[in-house]
Amino acid sequence: MRSLSLPVRTSAAPVLLVPFALLAALVVGRWAPLHDLDRSISDRLNEVALANPGWVDVLTGWTHLFSPTAWRLAVLALVIWLVRRGERAVALWAAVTMIAGGLLGALLKLIVSRHRPEFLEPVAQASGYAFPSGHALNSALGATVLLLVFLPMVRHRPLALVGLWAAAVMIPLVTAMSRVALGVHWLSDVIAGLFLGAAFTVATAAAFSKRGVPEHATGYVHRP
Repeated sequence: MRSLSLPVRTSAAPVLLVPFALLAALVVGRWAPLHDLDRSISDRLNEVALANPGWVDVLTGWTHLFSPTAWRLAVLALVIWLVRRGERAVALWAAVTMIAGGLLGALLKLIVSRHRPEFLEPVAQASGYAFPSGHALNSALGATVLLLVFLPMVRHRPLALVGLWAAAVMIPLVTAMSRVALGVHWLSDVIAGLFLGAAFTVATAAAFSKRGVPEHATGYVHRP
């Protein structure tokens, strides 16, 4: 039976994890330069948001459209599709990655217990702790899961390949920045969430592979 191979490199997860670990250490250590940078960016974006209420409406719509729940539903649909085509192992990997990654993010929020930005005139509200951003984390989890599943299917179709990569990169990035622009997260929260989500997904893909993760995208391969 022809089975789906996840096209990732074994070295990718540690590389992606380093920026997250560095940001986490600086946040936990309350490094003043990082806090000052976060504060200055948030204050400036809050001023822009207050002066452009229409822009706030657009960002609010975007952040709802690509919420953690939306990504979970997208991966659920992917899991159902994979099961129907006989890819039960990949479906299990996708489901476990999305669930475990979300739980990891929630746990880290409690451990770090970083407060969200506060403003005299906020344009949006969010509950819970700030680090890492749940929207950024789940966007990176969902986008990377979808990317790894569909890459082998489009690797010989240049336009589809470019579109897939563009969507997988730009949607999480815009979602992350919308959270900062709305004043509900610090910049370091969303950057950390993006790196953690991508690193976690690549790491679980490496663990999923029985023969080690292939060094290059190989598409569909025969497995015994």
